[in-house]
Amino acid sequence: MEHKSQPKQPRTLAGRIGRAVGAEPGEVPALLVACAYFFSLLCAYYILRPLRDEMGIQGGVEQLQWAFTGTFVVMLLAVPLFGWAVARYPRRRLLPVVYGFFIANLLIFYALFQGDWARPWVARAFFIWVSVFNLFIVSVFWSFMADVFSNAQARRLFGVIAAGGSAGAVVGPALTAVLSTRIGTAELLLVSVAFLLACLLCVRALLRWRQRPETSGAAGVLGVPGAAGVRTVTQGADDADAAIRGGVLEGAARVLRSPYLLVICLFVLLYTSLSTFLYFEQAHIVRAAFDDPARRTALFAGIDLAVNALTLLAQLFVTARLIARLGLGATLALVPLGLALGFAALALQPIVGVLIALQVLRRAGNYAFTRPGREILFTVLPRTDKYKSKNFIDTVVYRGGDALSAWAFAGLAGLGLGLSAIAWLAVPLALLWAGLGVWLGRRQELLRHNPPAPASPILASDAAARRE
Repeated sequence: MEHKSQPKQPRTLAGRIGRAVGAEPGEVPALLVACAYFFSLLCAYYILRPLRDEMGIQGGVEQLQWAFTGTFVVMLLAVPLFGWAVARYPRRRLLPVVYGFFIANLLIFYALFQGDWARPWVARAFFIWVSVFNLFIVSVFWSFMADVFSNAQARRLFGVIAAGGSAGAVVGPALTAVLSTRIGTAELLLVSVAFLLACLLCVRALLRWRQRPETSGAAGVLGVPGAAGVRTVTQGADDADAAIRGGVLEGAARVLRSPYLLVICLFVLLYTSLSTFLYFEQAHIVRAAFDDPARRTALFAGIDLAVNALTLLAQLFVTARLIARLGLGATLALVPLGLALGFAALALQPIVGVLIALQVLRRAGNYAFTRPGREILFTVLPRTDKYKSKNFIDTVVYRGGDALSAWAFAGLAGLGLGLSAIAWLAVPLALLWAGLGVWLGRRQELLRHNPPAPASPILASDAAARRE
């Protein structure tokens, strides 16, 4: 009878899905909810992104560095507020508070877009707001995922979860392209709000799942007894959902005390600097090639669609296998090495065709390989670092790199350097970025097998969980 019952599991829907994506059957329901969560989140963002890019050009390409600086200043103001919220609210309330805040912001912009008064001011504010919104919502999402799934699960599942986001990133710009001429620009903000509300439902479902007796305690989180890589949790539900105490700037302080987190900061700085350089090159090349704002918006939406379709395929069928075969360090180095070659090509031929190919490959590679790999780096850290330190890196460090590199680009252009010369300067930076990726992958392996001592009794269970 035992021999007859063995083949039945793969025939279930969960078994088939799990076998296709490398998940244990008990992980599949949570995996599907996480995918739906990231789908809704990125769909909400990508509905807004083409509008943000067009407003950036309308505000003046020569003034973009001020928009990036404004974004960085807003980040400096927002991070202490987020740190206060993390210290005050338990996780089951923290995420609804964050998303509820951004929903309220979108409704305010919807009201402002109804009239033509102060339209340039509203457009610049919207550009900055979307840039802040993007980093915060994605950072909070991955903090939650790194907290819910163990390191072993992350290596198998984060690529698939990221694919859910990529599907949303395909649907988002498609909805913008279809609906913008039918319902108007302002109404797109309400569509984005609807997807953010769907995110709240997914958060609630994941928290309910975690609190079930069979998926907590000795049975593991979001898993089944005996499943490979399923985390064993010894704390009660109250500890797991307790607010993360500490000061509002604790994340920054912990980063400064950790060589591992400092190298992650440098890794992110090089990523955002090179991305900003390429963004400025894109703005100059596209402005020179197209006079019509509608054509530019269509081009940006087309790039988004190509990037996200390619990313989706890679995340579903390549990411997990690539990390398993090459290791985390080599995976993190892939995109930087490709970007070094791409900047060299752009230096030789600074034209639209080369730019589009480089942007598509860079962004698809980042979403498919670099971003999931970067999130895996945090799975070996305590919960405080997963939320506070990670949020500081993903927001202040990220946007600080944006602002710094924006002024660096403007300064280099002011010295008389053309697009080709600036592209050549980016090549050694990309090679340094690749080297840091290799180092971080090796360091993560060491922390995976020898986790740091927890700083408090609440985090002691985290250290035990990471030993797997």
